[in-house]
Amino acid sequence: MFRRSIYKSAHDLRAMRPAGAATAAALAEARRLITPGATGLDLDVAAERIITALGGRSNFKLEPGYSHTLCVSVDDDVVHGIPNDRPFRPGAIVSVDGGAEVDGWNGDSAFTVVIPDPERPELVASRTRLSQVTEGSLWRGIAALATARRLNEVGDAIEEYIEDAGEYGILTEYVGHGIGRSMHEEPPVFNYRVDRRGAAVRPGLVVAIEPMVVAGSIETFIRDDGWTVTTSDGADSAHWEHSVAVHDDGIWVLTAEDGGAAGLAPFGIVPVAIP
Repeated sequence: MFRRSIYKSAHDLRAMRPAGAATAAALAEARRLITPGATGLDLDVAAERIITALGGRSNFKLEPGYSHTLCVSVDDDVVHGIPNDRPFRPGAIVSVDGGAEVDGWNGDSAFTVVIPDPERPELVASRTRLSQVTEGSLWRGIAALATARRLNEVGDAIEEYIEDAGEYGILTEYVGHGIGRSMHEEPPVFNYRVDRRGAAVRPGLVVAIEPMVVAGSIETFIRDDGWTVTTSDGADSAHWEHSVAVHDDGIWVLTAEDGGAAGLAPFGIVPVAIP
């Protein structure tokens, strides 16, 4: 049986740039709107508008049974939260995941924001730290990809980073993935150590790296809506993600406006634009 290669051509990598840019722009607009009183539906409408204006369409809406542009997960909801009309409260930790398809190619990215709350500084500090650790682990994983020979070195780096940060848990039921003509492709991208080595890291590999980190138990359940993944113990959670391409001259973060320069700088990695 024929199996499509997980490696893209140089032409394919160039063709993926608009989808990454549209994804980045849509999530930047959603992030701008996260304030007390705003809703997940507000973010969803804004992201859809940006993606459409840039010549794309929401790839989340292409998922069977899902009808929104974004996933918006609040507090103990980890991923796949359905946008709704409940206003965000001060102190909430909000994770937003979204993607765009442009000319048949896909981008996928996620971020987490903690809404300020002067009445609860300790809660905000705790949640901010969780988000910072999760984001840092993402960039540590991306930095590892720049020098890795095998893909599962990324998970090694992510888990090591989180272990060094303190008592946090990494979800094991949900992992990253390849991305290209479909939003979810082979190979899997683990956010933790596994025994096998994984795919060879070489030009043409494009993956979505997405650590999901919790402040308590890694046990989860799915809410009655059939989508929202929630921590079983009610602990806070954070989710960060980028789509990253490996090419002949280095790596490029397709869903970061600067190609990943700022996030990779602490690790001594300089991303190189896809020629």
